[in-house]
Amino acid sequence: MAFKMAGKSRKSRRRSVSAEINVTPLVDVMLVLLVIFMATAPMLSAGVPVDIPESEAGAIHEDDQGPIEVSLTGTGQIYVGETPVTRERLIELLGALTQGNAERRIFLRADKKLDYGSVMSTLGALNSAGYGKIALITQQGVTGPSQ
Repeated sequence: MAFKMAGKSRKSRRRSVSAEINVTPLVDVMLVLLVIFMATAPMLSAGVPVDIPESEAGAIHEDDQGPIEVSLTGTGQIYVGETPVTRERLIELLGALTQGNAERRIFLRADKKLDYGSVMSTLGALNSAGYGKIALITQQGVTGPSQ
């Protein structure tokens, strides 16, 4: 009788379909994708490379509509977003982007190598065009002026 049971168990031991899923390759792929996204995300945030100065000022809370970034490079070139513009065409382009809304926030990023007059002439042009919500962008980290 014991012999017959051994025979039955051999027949039931035939290969059956496995219902298990091997998740190890899936986890490996997800971890690789996570590392790739973590490495590339900081590179996607900057538009025009500008070496901006540092300040103790805190971050500015953004409105529902995103701010318009005006950048001044070290060579004096003006960019609205990532589009290069001339000083004469700056106000015209901002008027089209804001659709005449002078309350729209403008972020002014200027390279620290520029002289004070270049930054102030651009700021004055924006102010004389009616834009009153202009923020000068700096990097955090400086404790104060060195003596």
